[in-house]
Amino acid sequence: MSVFQPYEIIVGRSDSSASNILIIADHASNCVPPGIDLGIAPDELDKHIAIDIGVASVTRALCATLGCGAVLAGVSRLVIDFNREEDSPGLIPTVSDGVVIPGNSDADAEARLVAYYRPYHAAVTRTLDAIDRPFILSLHSFTPQLATRPEEQRPWDVGILYNTDDRAARLAIPMVGQAGLRVGDQLPYAGTVLNATMNLHAEARGLPYLGVEMRQDLVGDDAGARRMAEALAPVLLHCSNRLA
Repeated sequence: MSVFQPYEIIVGRSDSSASNILIIADHASNCVPPGIDLGIAPDELDKHIAIDIGVASVTRALCATLGCGAVLAGVSRLVIDFNREEDSPGLIPTVSDGVVIPGNSDADAEARLVAYYRPYHAAVTRTLDAIDRPFILSLHSFTPQLATRPEEQRPWDVGILYNTDDRAARLAIPMVGQAGLRVGDQLPYAGTVLNATMNLHAEARGLPYLGVEMRQDLVGDDAGARRMAEALAPVLLHCSNRLA
């Protein structure tokens, strides 16, 4: 019987000038592992509450173009959210953007930490440890409209997030704007509030990183994902060359 693996690793090309870049995609999958019943309609798994739409496609396009590596989540954020601290109230959501997740009301948090969360973060650590002078891209996507806040405007094409380390952000923001994209600095929300994975793997270790949020309707198909990858690739290389 095979063991469920809660992550996928793309190995960077050793002959690439971008082999030190690692993309980390916490919400790249909508997979619900065997034995877990969230109690929601199947079509909810295709929505932003379950997966960061477009992230896996943009990650693969960047890896193919640059030769960099990646660690992609293999579990839906509705099962356990890899971009939360272990003691965060949102680690295993019972409600997401107005959708009740009844299967999580009595979830065994420790069992999911052991099975999915800790192996994922251990894989990120091992991968980073094997890279000389790593530079991290934390890649996410956001919905253009929340069901629970329909009045909220989210006009940005890309958001740049960070906590205390804004070195890459300061380099990236003008470049993203010059690429013709509307860029939000700490928008649609701030990395000072939500930055758990980068706090753990980048800021705590002093590693340079860039946090990017892409608008989901721009990367929801293959053509859009390729366009976004083309726009982000030079930004990523520039930040890595300057900071790693």
